[in-house]
Amino acid sequence: MERTFASSSSRDLPTISVPSSSSSSLGPSMPTRPVKIIPLQHPNTTTSPSLNPLPGALFSRWTAKVKRTTLAQWIDTFLPCCRWIRTYKWREYFQPDLMAGLTVGVMLVPQAMSYAKLAGLHPIYGLFSNVLGGIVNSSDELYTELAILLAFMVGILECIMALLRLGWLIRFISHSVISGFTSASAIVIALSQAKYFLGYDIVRSSKIVPLIKSIISGAHKFSWPPFVMGSCILAILLVMKHLGKSRKQFRFLRAAGPLTAVVLGTLLVKMFRPSSISLVGEIPQGLPSFSFPKKFEYAKSLIPTAMLITGVAILESVGIAKALAAKNGYELDSSQELFGLGLANIMGSLFSAYPSTGSFSRSAVNNEGGAKTGLSGVVAGIIMGCSLLFLTPLFEYIPQCALAAIVVSAVMGLVDYDEAIFLWRVDKKDFVLWIITSTTTLFLGIEIGVLVGVGASLAFVIQESANPHIAVLGRLPGTTVYRNIEQYPEAYTYNGIVIVRIDAPIYFANISFIKDRLREYEVDADKSSRRGPEVEKIYFVILEMSPITYIDSSAVQALKDLYQEYNSRDIQICISNPNRDVLLTLTKAGIVELLGKERYFVRVHDAVQVCLQHVQSLSQSPKKLDPFAEDKPRIFKRLSKQREEDLSIAELESGDNKTSAPKYTKPHLEPLLSRKS
Repeated sequence: MERTFASSSSRDLPTISVPSSSSSSLGPSMPTRPVKIIPLQHPNTTTSPSLNPLPGALFSRWTAKVKRTTLAQWIDTFLPCCRWIRTYKWREYFQPDLMAGLTVGVMLVPQAMSYAKLAGLHPIYGLFSNVLGGIVNSSDELYTELAILLAFMVGILECIMALLRLGWLIRFISHSVISGFTSASAIVIALSQAKYFLGYDIVRSSKIVPLIKSIISGAHKFSWPPFVMGSCILAILLVMKHLGKSRKQFRFLRAAGPLTAVVLGTLLVKMFRPSSISLVGEIPQGLPSFSFPKKFEYAKSLIPTAMLITGVAILESVGIAKALAAKNGYELDSSQELFGLGLANIMGSLFSAYPSTGSFSRSAVNNEGGAKTGLSGVVAGIIMGCSLLFLTPLFEYIPQCALAAIVVSAVMGLVDYDEAIFLWRVDKKDFVLWIITSTTTLFLGIEIGVLVGVGASLAFVIQESANPHIAVLGRLPGTTVYRNIEQYPEAYTYNGIVIVRIDAPIYFANISFIKDRLREYEVDADKSSRRGPEVEKIYFVILEMSPITYIDSSAVQALKDLYQEYNSRDIQICISNPNRDVLLTLTKAGIVELLGKERYFVRVHDAVQVCLQHVQSLSQSPKKLDPFAEDKPRIFKRLSKQREEDLSIAELESGDNKTSAPKYTKPHLEPLLSRKS
């Protein structure tokens, strides 16, 4: 059985066995067993392969991946449908795909018309597939042309981001930002539909204050018929949605709600013909014709809007897809999802469609309908085509308040107040982020709300990075494990030694914070759980570097400054378990030579045992601190001699100075666990 003992980083220390004579001196509890020395492997900058620069490494990995990709894989990347077409199981998949497609298609016809009206377009453009109001009036034909051009630009941006593999950008936007943005947007959208319920026009705005002012100022024009009809249809939609979500046997009601609203509204208009209720009006019959987007002279002014819609697409579409992927147990390629969305917008713009993103409601209905593959989307598209070819005369009598009720019922579910309550209980910082995003979206508009929310989210990320978690470590009783003393109150520390773990990369933004914290630990070290020799000051600071994945030039310079500062106060730095990249950086920067290789250790426990011996010698006969500086190759011989004269390592580690323990005669026999005779 092997037993591991502490060691320095010297490479030439052999693996030795304890002879029987020495083992006998350890008493019956210490049988003869081999001793393993753990050397810390220092990189040689002249022979070790240096790390590739980041851009070069990324480029080399990308080119290697391109070379490995076959033609079939390229086709699957750009046309994912080819993958499921090749492996389609007709008997198993066709029926659920057909039913899900029919359900979504029936739901999509009235919904698409409603959303087109919401965007300020004629309902026909919703069947083909609000931020343009600042450029041109929504009643102008140019408004429609710009919407189509915007779809083309959004598609190009999405495809470029997908090809550059930028789908990972969603990681930097927290869920609280998404929730706050969608909640505020839902309120603004619902208020914008009030004109169809109230019977009079209100101002078009993405801010809540102008909408409320306009609603109040026009209250004298209020009309009862559209309000009663719209409210009744909205109540029916909400009841059907609730039954569809809460009871499995009524699941079909959720998808049938929009169609029910349209049919019911049309029948009421046909029966009573109220003049105060506005109708959709004539809709052209037939499929859209191919036409390339026009008015490219406005493209420059549309760039911010295109970027905004692309950002929302990443938030919404990729977020929905990831949620469904997790629910159904398959992997999702965010960049491929973005490419598919971009291709849909480009092709849609060629057939007079406005920009589109993912849909919470339709994706949920499609999933609940049992869809297995993209064939369900093909079925829904066929239903849309048939509606354009044969059903458009029926759409003329659809009341506007019915379409408005569909929109309001859809967005009501996006007001995520439950998330706000959850964030308040779990994380106040995320709750503040939710409040900031939702408030700015409500009062300053959707565009500013997105920018402020994302900016605040990134600010929190930077703040966390610039103020990393730093823990003082102590030893768990009976083990060689060192853990955060705040998390493990039973862990104890040693007099004269501070063990610090930095749980983050060290770089220019956080090095000042780290240095300040280290100074605090030096002055305000907790002595309540300390053991070992009685000394009044700190002599060693041990940095546990295993969580540190990266260190930059600013941090290297700060370490040099910290070394000089500590050295002037007779404090030495020891480093434990740096990873290869960090150790290579320290070697190239001269930090390893500055501190000395003997101050680098494999484990915290190795460093503690060596430092503890020096603290003990200093507590008995104070000398100059740097015991590493002279005769470094024979350090362990001197330690062995000190052990013969002073207390054993078992007494030092346990802090019990009254117990006599066997003296070790070999230079490397420092046990991992303290023992008492």
